[in-house]
Amino acid sequence: APEQAAPLLCAGITVYSPLNHFGFNQSGLRGGILGLGGVGHMGVKIAKAMGHHVTVISSSNKKRQEALEHLGADDYLVSSDTDKMQEAADSLDYIIDTVPVGHPLEPYLSLLKIDGKLILMGVINTPL
Repeated sequence: APEQAAPLLCAGITVYSPLNHFGFNQSGLRGGILGLGGVGHMGVKIAKAMGHHVTVISSSNKKRQEALEHLGADDYLVSSDTDKMQEAADSLDYIIDTVPVGHPLEPYLSLLKIDGKLILMGVINTPL
């Protein structure tokens, strides 16, 4: 029913729009999805449909299986694992940050390639 599909369209366009706006709509790119809630889920699916290599970034291993097996992410990175974070440095063309609470951005900036984009989607109520 259309009312059941509406949330998919809302979260879907929320993720699709910046990917398209910033020119990340061609295949072969490497993207990160930070946060695996509703918008993050759609981010993985849309980025994969665009032909991107997708890394889900999370604060714990709790959603690893969901990200890799159910959503089709290529990699899963736990942000507190400093060795893995260093290994992944300079590897992503973009990161879509869907986390809706204040959090430090510095750990994620090192993951971006030169000229990579950090796309903030989560609304927070405190200044950055």
